[in-house]
Amino acid sequence: MEAEAFAKANLSLRVRAPDSSGRHPLLSLAQSIDWADHLMLERAAADAFTLSGLTVPADDTNLAWRALEAVRRAAPRPLPAALALDKGIPVAAGLGGGSADAAATLVLASRLFCLPDAGRDALAPGLGADVPFCLQGGTALMEGYGERLTALPPLGGFWLAVVVPPFEIATAAAYRRWDDLGGPQGPAVAGRDLPPILRPEDPLVNDLVPAALSLVPELGDWLADLQRLWGREVLMSGSGPALFAFFAAANEAEEAAAAVSGARATQACRPVPRGWQVPSGTLT
Repeated sequence: MEAEAFAKANLSLRVRAPDSSGRHPLLSLAQSIDWADHLMLERAAADAFTLSGLTVPADDTNLAWRALEAVRRAAPRPLPAALALDKGIPVAAGLGGGSADAAATLVLASRLFCLPDAGRDALAPGLGADVPFCLQGGTALMEGYGERLTALPPLGGFWLAVVVPPFEIATAAAYRRWDDLGGPQGPAVAGRDLPPILRPEDPLVNDLVPAALSLVPELGDWLADLQRLWGREVLMSGSGPALFAFFAAANEAEEAAAAVSGARATQACRPVPRGWQVPSGTLT
């Protein structure tokens, strides 16, 4: 069985002060985009986890493998399995790649080990804040710690040029710095820099931008350079450092992404209506 796991872009991310649990409640407009990892899962005589593409841990710290183990603990028929991950989504970029892998593995493993969908879905929040969204995907409002999702009508009519600068920003470090800075609000983006479908809504804001800039001042240079190069406002996804802007057509987004040098990765992406997909007939 195989599946594609799609990246996530936070079109907007509002952060609130930590509550009694020590975690930060959030409010985010999240969108699945067609930057994908590929996973394959099958029964095997002994457990195996193989990786290709970008380098990520091949042990039990990997969210995909943790998702497989979570399903097996809950399933009526826990058996050895071989999981293969071809990694294309940049890591530590704010694009939810690890969460997308976990969500797609939940889907594959629940089918392989006969775990009902309700049991599968209950495992998602324990794996990470973005995993419930990646399991549902599409366009959604994320609230709480990412576990409360409100599906929204699919967005379309635009493409994203996505650029990942040549450094990483740890999510936990970004939230700690946001606390240290007193919980600042991020810059707001509205008007002509948004696609028409988003203009009637509230401005798009990412409250983690000030924290990310404080942690890695070089991010400010990337923001300014991309804004000059593309002639429009540039936004950040999640805790960064992935940056993006909206374009009306595929060729415009492709040309914008291709014009950037020195990045860790660039991609023209379109919104997609779910967080994962399987080739026809593989999950019968």
